[in-house]
Parts: sequence; C-alpha cells; structure tokens
Amino acid sequence: MKNQEGGKVNTAVQEDINELIKRRREELEELIKRNIEPYAYKYDVDSYSTDIKNNYEEYEGKNVSIAGRLMAIRKMGKASFAQIQDFKGKIQIYLKKDELNEMYDAFKLMDIGDIIGVSGFVFKTRTGEITVHVKNLTLLAKSLRPIPIPKEVVDEDGNKKVYDQFSDKELRYRQRYVDLIVNPEVKEVFIKRSKIVTNLRRFLDDQGLLEVETPILQPLYGGAAARPFETYHNTLEMKLFLRIADELYLKRLIVGGFDGVYEISKDFRNEGMDRTHNPEFTMMELYVAYKDYMWMMDFVEKMIAEVTKSVFGSTKFNIEGHEIDFGEKWERISMVDELRKETGIDVLKAPDEELIEALKSRNVELTGTESKGKLIDELFSATVEHKLVQPTFVMDYPVELSPLAKKHRSKEGLVERFEGFVLGREICNAFSELNDPIDQLNRFQQQAKYKEAGDEEAHQIDYDYIRALEYGMPPTAGLGVGIDRLVMLLTNQSSIRDVILFPQMRKEK
Repeated sequence: MKNQEGGKVNTAVQEDINELIKRRREELEELIKRNIEPYAYKYDVDSYSTDIKNNYEEYEGKNVSIAGRLMAIRKMGKASFAQIQDFKGKIQIYLKKDELNEMYDAFKLMDIGDIIGVSGFVFKTRTGEITVHVKNLTLLAKSLRPIPIPKEVVDEDGNKKVYDQFSDKELRYRQRYVDLIVNPEVKEVFIKRSKIVTNLRRFLDDQGLLEVETPILQPLYGGAAARPFETYHNTLEMKLFLRIADELYLKRLIVGGFDGVYEISKDFRNEGMDRTHNPEFTMMELYVAYKDYMWMMDFVEKMIAEVTKSVFGSTKFNIEGHEIDFGEKWERISMVDELRKETGIDVLKAPDEELIEALKSRNVELTGTESKGKLIDELFSATVEHKLVQPTFVMDYPVELSPLAKKHRSKEGLVERFEGFVLGREICNAFSELNDPIDQLNRFQQQAKYKEAGDEEAHQIDYDYIRALEYGMPPTAGLGVGIDRLVMLLTNQSSIRDVILFPQMRKEK
C-alpha cells in the first residue's frame, strides 16, 4: 500500500485509521442500542443544495427535504452546524438540541462521511450563509471508514496550504467512489461525458440512422488492427473473441438493406495501456449507404459542432492553451503530401529500407515485422501527427494500412480514408467502404501473410463477411469515433483514465 507520495504507508497513520474504524463501529453499536436504524430503506428528497443556494429568494423560509453526506461538523453543546454534500453540491445545516431532542444526542455519534436526511426551513445566518434549519434528522447510512477530507491551513503570511488531499492518481482510479466524494470536480467530467453521448445519439437519430446492437462475443475478430481477448464457450466447444470493432457486423446490416446504422458500444483490445489507451473502451461506429468519405467529412464537422454547442453552449474551446473552434471548417490534408513536406520522402515509392532508416534516425523502435504501410504510419506519427493542433482531416492512406477501405478513385496505391485529428490526437477514422468482394478477399489474404510474418495485429480472413459482400453491398461511408478520446478532448483531460469511471488497473497488492 502506498501513500500520496508513493512511499510506504506510515505505520502510525495506519494505526490511527484502524482506531477510527474501531470507534465508528462502537458508535454504530451505540446507535443500534438507542433503536436508531443505521441503514435506512428510503428517504424522500424534494430539494438540492445548489438549487437552494442559486434560488434563495424562492426558498427563503420554505420547508425542504434534502439528503447527503456529512462533510464538515461543528458540534457544540446545545446547537451545531454541519455541511452536507448531495449530488449537486454542498450546503450548511443548523441543528438545535431542544428541537431534535434524542436525535440531537444521536447526532453526536455521527461522523464525517455519514449519510443523513434532514428536513427544515431555509434561512441565512448572521454571516450571510444560506442554511437549512433542521427540524427532523434521519440517519441513512453510517460510514465505518473515514474519508480523506483535505484540510486547509493559512500560515502567518496568509498563504493557504492543503493537507491530506486524496490526490494519488492510482488510488483515485482504484477507489473511484472515494475520488467522487472528495473531488467533486471529477463528477462534472462524467456528467459532461454522459451529456456528450446523449447528444451524439440524439444527433444520429435526428439524421435518420438506426441504433442497433451487434455481438460482443465473436467467432472471428475483425474491423481493426488489434490483438483480441480470447475466451471459450463450453456448450459450443469453441474459442470466442471479445470484439475489437463493430465494423463487419454493421456492414452486414447494410448488405441486408438498412440505409444507415450506428452502434455505441464497448470494444476490447488486448494491447498496451497509456494515456490514450485502455483495454476496454467505448466506440461509436456508423455506416450510411450510398455515401462516400467526402460526404462523411461534412457529416463529422456538423456532428461535432452540434454536439459541442448542445453540451457546452459553444463550439469554441480553450484546450491546453490553444483556441479550438469546432464551428469552423476542418483543414483537409494529404497524408502522403505532408510526409513529403516533413521528410522529403515520397513514401509510396521509397523502399522499406529508406523508411526504416528515417524511423531509426528519429529514435522510433521497430520490431522488424512491420509492413510498408505500418512503416509509413509510424513515420507519420513521428513527424506530422503532433503538429495537427487545429481540427484536421488527414486523407488518403496507403492501401496496406486499410484492408477494409475502398481504393482511391484517382490515386494509385492509396485508399479513400481519413482520420480526424485535434491537438495531435486522433478522434475519428472513416472510409469509403470497400464493397468489392474479390478485392476484399485479396486484401484479407495479404493481411494473412503479414500475420504469418509476425504481425499480431493483422486482420483475419472472414469468409462469411466475403460471402455477405458477394450478395452486394451498396456504396457506403463508414465512421468510427473514440468516445473516450472525444470526451478527453472536450473536457480537457490529459489521460483516458480520467474519463473512464473504472479504468483497468493492475491487481491490488
């Protein structure tokens, strides 16, 4: 176990915590002896802290019923003040012994972290603080473990110092429930996340797309370059994979006659973890018949602009010191042209050895199993990606990189694909979808060769998907949006773990 500085927990501190837990259990036993139920079944709430404080004129003198967690207590002889935190914020409460009688004595057995319900009227103290004068008090849940409440101390020079913050990142991710209690700003990120997804779904519905569900357990994984998680079905006696993407099933639905479908889903990739990768993540994929990737660029611009305006009230953001406006047209650039500008290399004509040398000179580590497309992708990541600050569509990728995208109608060796970048981060990926079954099979077979050569992320051959294409799929535009990365961007968070409520962690020691 570690403290906030990463060292071993001080034995004396742990003993203090154990002593506090022991005392709280003793208080619990005493409350039970007094016939006070420590874990209630329900409580009727009709008001919230922030609503009361923001609309005091409406609430002054009015009786309210609120519930929340005790976050500060000043116990005195015949009167006490406390602060409770509900879903929306914090508010002060005032309790008097001669009004609450036995429950006032019981309040002395309550601690910071206990959840209570109170009813009473709203007033302002002599210092002007909006407060609920408690007429009835109900214990809803006795907290047996102390929560880490930060303490603010002002020194002789008037400087504020905060102690006992619950700030260790790993501990906050592992114990998100505590993080949400003591760091209320964290809750706002996840409220925003929920609103982003809700408005994204509303936009897609308004565009006439149908939300569908496709299998999570799949006999073949596909739709992306990634290693899967494996499992086994006992009854079917077969290996199954957790999906790495929704693409191939959604396009089967386009074959079946749907004009536009989308899915917001959990996908799983058995890969490394860093600030932009978590093994379990959320994707939105959509496919629209009779459209191409040029149409999809306009669609993405409109979608992001409408979602940001609906959720944040503006398309303009200040992120990491940069002014970003999602209401403007996104810049459109060619991947190959940008690489030529940055490196002087025509990556389509250059031999693999030249690309490898260019990567090594930039200290990029290689496994030796990379295809030419992978080498080009690595070079783009090393030289161009980080410079794409403003919303930008990077267009027209090498065919080796995109086995599911349609060949470019006028540029040899490329496919009709774009990725959307903001602040050097990829937030979406789109194709004019490959609907030629013969070409698709050839691409799959080439991927199989890459796999045999050691590329663990190469695509498998999905013969059922080929069969579906053989029945005929109309021209189709497809899009994938990483929800986690989009939320990271719009809420100005630096790590994917900050926008996933319960990110994957190593086993707790």
